[in-house]
Amino acid sequence: MAGEAQRFRVTHPFHPLFGQEFDLLSFRRDWGDDRVSYRTGLGSEASIPVSFTDLRAPDPFVVMAAGRCRFRFEDLIELTKLVEILNGKKGEECK
Repeated sequence: MAGEAQRFRVTHPFHPLFGQEFDLLSFRRDWGDDRVSYRTGLGSEASIPVSFTDLRAPDPFVVMAAGRCRFRFEDLIELTKLVEILNGKKGEECK
């Protein structure tokens, strides 16, 4: 319906507002982070990262993987580097 406020739901499972819905006041970019603002129950304005809401765009990898792949190749490479650093093998080949 035209003129009706757009609503969003907090979807981040560890956020204290998880599951609650709010009227969207605005989108904005703060310090490199996309955020949405809303009115709290007390009437003040607050904001939350878009990635914590149902307004975020679906992740193309997750959509294409459709549950068949749990890890991205790039993430596994980064994990390997971290494990090598933690094991003190940075720059050495595993034997």
